[in-house]
Amino acid sequence: MNDKTEASALSSDATEVRRQKLKLLREQIGDVYPAHFHRTLTNAELAAKYEGLEPDTETGDVVTVAGRVYSSRNSGMFMDIHDASGKIQIFSHKDVTGEEARALLPMIDIGDIIGVTGVVRRTKRGELTINAQQITMLTKSLLPMPEKWHGLSDIELRYRKRHLDIMTNEESKLRFQQRSRIVSGIRRFMETDGFMEVETPMLHSVYGGATAEPFKTHHNTLKLDMYLRIAPELFLKRTLVSALADKVFEINRNFRNEGVSTRHNPEFTMMECYWAYADYEDMMDLVERLFSTLAMSIHGTTEFAFGDKQISFKGPFRRVPMPDAVKEATGIDFLAIKTDEEARAAAKAAGFAVEKDATWGECLAFIFEEKVEGTLIQPAHVTHFPKDISPFAKEVPGEPRLVERFETYCNTWELGNAFSELNDPEEQRARMVEQLEQAHARGEKQKELDEEFLDAIDQGMPPAGGLGIGVDRLIMLLTNSASIRDIILFPARRSKAD
Repeated sequence: MNDKTEASALSSDATEVRRQKLKLLREQIGDVYPAHFHRTLTNAELAAKYEGLEPDTETGDVVTVAGRVYSSRNSGMFMDIHDASGKIQIFSHKDVTGEEARALLPMIDIGDIIGVTGVVRRTKRGELTINAQQITMLTKSLLPMPEKWHGLSDIELRYRKRHLDIMTNEESKLRFQQRSRIVSGIRRFMETDGFMEVETPMLHSVYGGATAEPFKTHHNTLKLDMYLRIAPELFLKRTLVSALADKVFEINRNFRNEGVSTRHNPEFTMMECYWAYADYEDMMDLVERLFSTLAMSIHGTTEFAFGDKQISFKGPFRRVPMPDAVKEATGIDFLAIKTDEEARAAAKAAGFAVEKDATWGECLAFIFEEKVEGTLIQPAHVTHFPKDISPFAKEVPGEPRLVERFETYCNTWELGNAFSELNDPEEQRARMVEQLEQAHARGEKQKELDEEFLDAIDQGMPPAGGLGIGVDRLIMLLTNSASIRDIILFPARRSKAD
């Protein structure tokens, strides 16, 4: 029998033993999966309440706790049970535990969930313990747990069976607790800053607000093909037109039917906001305040480690125009170059393989990605993007080839993207028509013009700053996670048959 067959046989045997115990439990006690159980304290609350209890001391206080059995010693005399907040030791002995409860001990396996009522004490060794008086079976687990101290070593299995990963890996558990705190922290920060949270549709009849391949679905009642949201931008701008609030935000799930990598997942979370009468410089200040606030919340400081790097979220961040960054890295002065042909020639002379029909702005952006992005370790705002690749931003005064846009980079990753938003309805329509023509030229025949959005802009949108932040990547940084799948609870996986 090879190792895999033997492991499978052992697992099967262990499961059968548990099913046999379940059958006996049903005969002996009846309901093995009761609908409710009243506990008086969580394990963390218990630890906090009796923090000052001296060793070898019994309180006389009777409490009721519940949790999953993680370890069992001396035939169940000592057990550790865990709830979401922590662990507590359970002691069962004929001197303190009733016969009915002791009879249950042989039926309890690691992984079962039990309730315990008993007296609180601290052992001579200093372990906070409950002397069990009563034990209640709350859930019989039919599958053995992974070995606690090693957890799941198979990375793919950790993603596919995240419940086991969190159950046996304290780092994973902490990471998702921190994720919750970060998302909650973003919401509190935005509300404190005067932004109103709104909710916009996830099903779009016309997809837009970004350039991406959408997921397609169908609305049976409306008999309408629809798309999962790739960005909430156009609906949020319509909200701004309505004057519901001058500052709006949404923490939203977006879906882009594209590749998967350590930094990309087709389903991802963004925070997008719009601020009337503000511009992209106001958004830079907001990003710096938000990032430093989140770092303080998670780490107690704006300095933290990511891999072998030390990152500082203390503002102000470096601000550098894209043409200046490229000139510093390559010596090419794009602002001195006047035509697309000259830009392509300069790029090729420097060894960059740009497309034969690349524009001035596309050449600039390509060289930036090739030579500059990989150097941006500490947080920095890269400003003054080419208008060619930024159809919804306002022009930089005096330089119509550039727009008031920035992207925030850290650890070489793009974390945020912001504009001084275009609100000239005629210019907006012209740019969207041009973008549509380009999409159709690429074969995206299903792409349509969003006339409802353009109608709203015709009504008049105030000047505004707009910002989108990649929440998942930000969480990766703050939790020292190398892969986006490490901070998504249940990432999409291939079928087991594939």
